[in-house]
Amino acid sequence: MKTKLTLLSLITVGLLSIALADEHTDKGHVAVKHSLTLGGAKAVAEAAMKFAKDNGAAPSIAIVDDGGNLLYFARPESSFAAGANVSIGKARTSAIFKKPTSFFEDTINKGRFTMTALPDFTPLQGGVPILHEGQVIGAIGVSGAKSAAQDEEVAKAGAAVFETKVAAK
Repeated sequence: MKTKLTLLSLITVGLLSIALADEHTDKGHVAVKHSLTLGGAKAVAEAAMKFAKDNGAAPSIAIVDDGGNLLYFARPESSFAAGANVSIGKARTSAIFKKPTSFFEDTINKGRFTMTALPDFTPLQGGVPILHEGQVIGAIGVSGAKSAAQDEEVAKAGAAVFETKVAAK
């Protein structure tokens, strides 16, 4: 009986050591990451489209994940064709660099022209990161509103979908 109890104790201690070692090994090596879903991307686009319509605009709207991959796209019939690619480029640039594209437009306007040499880079106002609990989970790009400033307003209205949900908690 004593041998069985000792053996059982050793096995228990061993299993606990392995479990704790695995847990300890993962710390600092694995990150928990939120992801934008198709449903979330659609909600962002719908909020942006509503804001655009309410303000007399009909731009192309692109939603990408945090890696810049297209998740959702909307282009009203009345928007110009080139707006499709421009909105996708703005969204990708914002997602990959985790900044609004207006930051890059301002930087280039201040004389840092070498940034224009970056591949797949659209440094035009109208791309905004989508944040959830402080993490960039994607971005929205808007092109074809009445002005570059309105492109950014529409993008911010879409991205705000997640900000208001966090504030409401």
